[in-house]
Amino acid sequence: MKRVMLTVAYDGTNYHGWQRQPNGETIESVLNRCLSGLLQEEIEVIGASRTDSGVHALCNVAVFDTNTSIPAEKLAYALNARLPADIKIQGSKEVDITFHPRHCDSRKTYEYRIYNAEFPMPAERLYAHFSYIRFDVDRMREAAGYFVGTHDFKSFCCVDTQAENTVRQIEQAEVDKTGNVITIRVAGRGFLYNMVRIMAGTLMEVGRGNLEPEDMERILAAKDRSAAGPTAPACGLTLVKYEFL
Repeated sequence: MKRVMLTVAYDGTNYHGWQRQPNGETIESVLNRCLSGLLQEEIEVIGASRTDSGVHALCNVAVFDTNTSIPAEKLAYALNARLPADIKIQGSKEVDITFHPRHCDSRKTYEYRIYNAEFPMPAERLYAHFSYIRFDVDRMREAAGYFVGTHDFKSFCCVDTQAENTVRQIEQAEVDKTGNVITIRVAGRGFLYNMVRIMAGTLMEVGRGNLEPEDMERILAAKDRSAAGPTAPACGLTLVKYEFL
């Protein structure tokens, strides 16, 4: 028996998130099915980040146990031949049998992209949230600075979260603009359900002038989901980096 780690990239548009669901196709269910068919044994992967429905990833991580004699580094090629075009393995390797991607120190970096122009751009529709309302990026950048550090992010997670502890450490929160695309980049040791999308929705409210940058202190202190802005649409969010520390 050996444990194999996969680096998985996917376009989440057509999937009900990472985690297996009874009512729709997910990234996890596709991986399980394709791996089981390839290796002729029942395979269940363990994912590092359970991305939401419609969210994309360049580098999510998953592990699984197998008795196959195929070298771990060759499994990426064999599996890609079976996977659909919107899910592809970027690398595979053997890891220690005790390695668990959710039980070790790691840093995730997410980017939320906003296409901010007078008219929508069809090529951006699946990977950026469109808004014709102009945003003040400087105000958004100032507001994002309040997220950096260790805070209770209860105001920035789904109301029905099952997390017992809503304190998280954010190491980076930046806002940049290139052409018509505004990118919100957030890095941290862990995130709550919908946390980055709520942060993005709240920063957009700042950019529109509906909130002040310093309101982030009040919203964090409230520990109340209703104090923050709306949850931004899933299509703009991508997991862009996963680092083990």
